[in-house]
Amino acid sequence: MNKQLLSTIKPLLKSVFAIGLVLALALGNADGALAARSGGRIGGGSFRAPSRTYNAPSRTYTSPGGGYYPGGGYYPGGGFGFPFLLPFFGFGGGFGGLFTILIFISIANFLVQSFRRAGAGSDELGYSAPTTVSVARVQVGLLAEARSLQAELDSLAQRADTGTAAGRTQVLQESTLALLRHPEYWVYAGAQSEQTRLEAAEAKFNQFSLAERSKFTEETLTNFNNQLHQAGSNKILPGLQESGELVAIEGDRAPGEYIVVTIIAGTQGKLQLPAVKNSDDLRQALRQIGGLSSEQLLAFEVLWTPQASGDTLSSDDMLAGYPDLKLI
Repeated sequence: MNKQLLSTIKPLLKSVFAIGLVLALALGNADGALAARSGGRIGGGSFRAPSRTYNAPSRTYTSPGGGYYPGGGYYPGGGFGFPFLLPFFGFGGGFGGLFTILIFISIANFLVQSFRRAGAGSDELGYSAPTTVSVARVQVGLLAEARSLQAELDSLAQRADTGTAAGRTQVLQESTLALLRHPEYWVYAGAQSEQTRLEAAEAKFNQFSLAERSKFTEETLTNFNNQLHQAGSNKILPGLQESGELVAIEGDRAPGEYIVVTIIAGTQGKLQLPAVKNSDDLRQALRQIGGLSSEQLLAFEVLWTPQASGDTLSSDDMLAGYPDLKLI
C-alpha cells in the first residue's frame, strides 16, 4: 500500500520540483534584470495657477467747482454724492447729468464683464482660468544603435534650465527633436492623452510619472526644477556587477537591446494625440507634444532608460516592462 502510494506521489513530486526550479531561475533572472535598471529624468513645472498681483493705478479726482473735504461728506458743488445724482433724474444741470450717465454705463459694463468671467471660470482676481487640462504621454522604444541619443539626453539634463517656462519648453522641443532625428531606430511606440479638469490633472500626471519611474532601480541622472543630481560617472549598478553583464558603451552592443524614452506633458486646453499604429502616427504625436508653447505647458518630464554605463535593456525587459507599446 505504501509502495503504491509512493509510486503515485513520486512523479508528482518530480513535477512540482521541476516547476519550482524553473520559477526560481526565472525569478532570479528577473530580479537581476530589475536590479540593473538605471534611468534619467528631466522635468519641472506646476499645475498650480500662476500667482498674479493686480496693482490698481492711483487716481485723484476733483470735480469742477468742488471736491472732498475732511470735515465731512462731499462738497455740494461736485463729487460723488446725493446732489450729484440729482441731475440724472432732472434736478440739476448739464455736466453733472452727463457724467452720471457715464458712471452708470461704466457700472453696467463692469457687471457684464463680471458675468462673462463667471461663466468662463476665473480665479479670485478675475483672470480667466482654464477649465480643461490635457495630460499626455508618448513612449518610444529604439534600437540600442541609437546610443548617441542617450548622450544627447545626458547633455541636455546637465545644462537644461528647468526652473523657467521658457527653459522647460526648450527642453521639451529638443527632446522631441532628438527622437524625430532617429526614425530609423524606432521599433516600439505608444501614445496616450486624457482631458481633465485642472484640479485632477496633477494626480493623472503623477500616475504617468510614477509608473515609469518605478521601473528604474535608480535614477542616475536627474534635473528636476533646476535641481541637478548625478551618480558617479564610474558607478556600475549592483545587478550588473553580480551578473557579469558589463557592456562597453562605445563597443558593439548585442542584438535585441533597446532604449526607451518617455515624454509626459501637462498642458492647458485640449491635446488629442493619435493612436500610434505606425511611424507616421508616432511622428505626428511627437510633433504635437513638442510643439506646445510656454504659455500652454504646465509641467513635463522626459525619462529614459538605460542611462548608467554598462546598463542594457533586453527584449525580455521590453516585453515585461512595456507590454502596451506596439511594434511599428
